Amino acid sequence: MKSIWCYLCGKNLEVGLAQYTKEFRANIMLASPVIVGMVGHTLITLVDNIMVGRLGTTELAAVSLGNSIVFIAMSVGIGFSTAITPIVAQGDGAKDHSLVRSAFHHGLLLCTVLGLFLFGVVTLAKPLMHLMNQPAEVVALASPYVDWVGFSLIPVIIFQGYKQFADGMSLTKYDMYAAVFSNILHVIINYFLIYGVWFFPKMGIMGAAVGTVVSRTSMVIYMHYLLSRNERLKRYFTDFSFSEIKKSMLRKIVALGFPSSLQMLFEVALFTTAVWLSGFLGRTSQAANQIALSSASMTFMFAMGLSVAAMVRVGNQKGLRDYKNLRTVAQSVFLLVIIVETIFALMFVALHQFLPHLFLNMENTMQLADNTEVIGMASTLLLIAAVFQISDGVQVVVLGALRGIQDVKIPTLITFVAYWLIGFPVSYYLGLHTSLKATGIWIGLLAGLTAAAVFLYLRFNYLTKKLIDNA
Repeated sequence: MKSIWCYLCGKNLEVGLAQYTKEFRANIMLASPVIVGMVGHTLITLVDNIMVGRLGTTELAAVSLGNSIVFIAMSVGIGFSTAITPIVAQGDGAKDHSLVRSAFHHGLLLCTVLGLFLFGVVTLAKPLMHLMNQPAEVVALASPYVDWVGFSLIPVIIFQGYKQFADGMSLTKYDMYAAVFSNILHVIINYFLIYGVWFFPKMGIMGAAVGTVVSRTSMVIYMHYLLSRNERLKRYFTDFSFSEIKKSMLRKIVALGFPSSLQMLFEVALFTTAVWLSGFLGRTSQAANQIALSSASMTFMFAMGLSVAAMVRVGNQKGLRDYKNLRTVAQSVFLLVIIVETIFALMFVALHQFLPHLFLNMENTMQLADNTEVIGMASTLLLIAAVFQISDGVQVVVLGALRGIQDVKIPTLITFVAYWLIGFPVSYYLGLHTSLKATGIWIGLLAGLTAAAVFLYLRFNYLTKKLIDNA
C-alpha cells in the first residue's frame, strides 16, 4: 500500500494518523461506560419530556421552563465537581493514595454543601419566571414542578462527588450501573404517577417531578453501595474524620472547581436563554426548542463521555510527566469526537422530520394545530443542531483535556466570550428582530459553540507545546 505524503506539512499522513487511531480503543473503553451513564442521566429529562408531551404543548413548555432553571443550578454543581477528577487521576497515575483519598473526601464534602446551597438558590429564584414574559399558563404549571425537581439537586450533586472520584480512578462503569438503575426506576414511577395508572393518582407533570426526586435519591445511595464494596477502593471509604479536612485541599478544589463551574454555567445559561427567548415567541416555539434541545442533548452525551476520557487520560499523563504522549492522547480524542459527531449530524439530517413526532401525540385532535406547528419548527431546528454537533463535541473534549492539565482560568474567559459576547447577541438579534425567529436563536448557539471550539483548541495547542518544550 502506498503511503500518503502531505507536501504541505512534509509528513507521512498514514504514520501521523496511526499514532492517534491506535489510541481509539483505550479512549472508547474508558468513555463508553461514561457515555451510557450520561445518556442515562439525560434520559431522565428526555423521558419526562416524552411522557409529558403526550399531555399537551403547555405541559411540555412548563417542564422545559422548569428544567431550564434547575439545569442552570445543576450545571454549576456538575462543573464544580469536575475538579475532583483530574486531581484523583493525577494521584492515581503517580500511585499517591493519600492525594486520591484527600481529593475524594474534600470533594464529596464540598459537593454536599453545594447541593444544599443550589437547592436554596433555585427556590429563591422561582419568582424570576414571572418576570421573563413567559406564557402565564406555562408559569402556573412550572412553579410547583420546580419545587420538587429543585430538591433533586441535593442528591444529584452529591452523586457527582462519587462519580468524579470513580472517573478519576478510571472506574467509569459504576456511573453506568447507577444510571441504568435510576432510569428503570424513573420510567416506572413516571408511568404510574403522570397518567394515574392502577390505584395511583393522576399527577401530570408533578408525577414526573416526584419520579425525578425518587430516582436521583436512589441513584446516589446505589452509587455509594457499589463503590464502597470495591476492593480497590475500600481504603478510601474507611476511617473518615473531619480532622482530615484541610484548608489547602479545599482551596485547591475550589480553585479548579469554581472556574470549571463557570465554564459549564456560561454554556448551559446560553441554552437556557434560548428556552426563554423561545418563550417570548410563544409556547409552540418553546416546545419546538425543547424537542430539538432534548434530541441534541442525547447525542452530546457521547461527546461528554469522551471529554471525561480526555480529562482522565491527560491527568494520568500529567502525573507521569509524559507530555508528548499527553498531547497525542488528547488529540486522538479530538479526532474521535469529530468522527462520532459527524455521524450524528448525518443522522439528524436524515431523521429531522421524524424525530419531533416522538414527543407529541398527533392523535389528539384538540392539539393538532399546535402540534403541527411545533413539528415544523422543530424539524428546522434539528437541521441546525446537526451542524453544531461537531462544534459542540470539539469544545467539550478540549475543555476536558484542559481540565486534565488543570488549566481552567483562561478557558473560563474563552467560554464567556464565545457564548455571551458572540453567541447570545446573534441569538437575540436573529431570534427577536428578524423573521428567522426560533431558527435565528439556534444560529446564535451555533456561532457561540464554533467560536469556543476554535479558541479552546488554540489554547490547548499552545500549552501542550510549551509543556513539551520545557520538559
